[in-house]
Amino acid sequence: MAMLLHWVIAIAVIVNWRLAESAHDGPREAGASLMATHKAIGMTILALTLVRLAWRLAHPSAVRTGDLKPWERVLAKTVHVTFYVLLVGLPLLGWLGSSAFDKPVDWFGLFQIPALPVGRNPDTGETLFEIHETLGGAMVWLIALHVAGALKHTFWDKDGTLWRMLPFGNPRG
Repeated sequence: MAMLLHWVIAIAVIVNWRLAESAHDGPREAGASLMATHKAIGMTILALTLVRLAWRLAHPSAVRTGDLKPWERVLAKTVHVTFYVLLVGLPLLGWLGSSAFDKPVDWFGLFQIPALPVGRNPDTGETLFEIHETLGGAMVWLIALHVAGALKHTFWDKDGTLWRMLPFGNPRG
C-alpha cells in the first residue's frame, strides 16, 4: 500500500508540473482550464501525502542503511524530508495564493474547497504563487536527484535499491 501510494504521488507531481507549464505557455482559456486541473491535482497530492505520512508513522519501514556510506545516509534522509516538506508545502502555498485572491479551489467540478480565511490581498497572492513556482522547480530537480541516486544504486552499487522502490519489485542485492 505505502509503495503504491508513493508512486501515485510521484506520478501526480510530474503530471501536475507539466500541467502548470502548459497552462503558462498556451492560450488563456486553455490555460485557465489547465490551471484549475493543476490546483485540483495539487489538493489531491496534499491529501495523499497526508495519508502517506500517517501510514509511515503507523507502519515504520525497515530502511536498509547499513550498507550506505555516511554521506549517502545523510543525503537520503535530507532528500526524503525535503520531499515531504515540498509535498505538503507546495499545495498549501498554492491554496494560500488562491485564498489571497479570495478564490476557492474547484476539485474536478465535484465540489469546491473554500478559500482559507486570510483576507483578500492580490499582492501577497502573487508573491505566494512566485514562491510556489520556484519551489515547484526545486521539486523537479529533487526528483532528478532521486532518480540519479536510484540509478547509481542499481548500475554502480548493484545493491537492489531500485527494486525495493518499485511497487512490483523483487529486492535483490
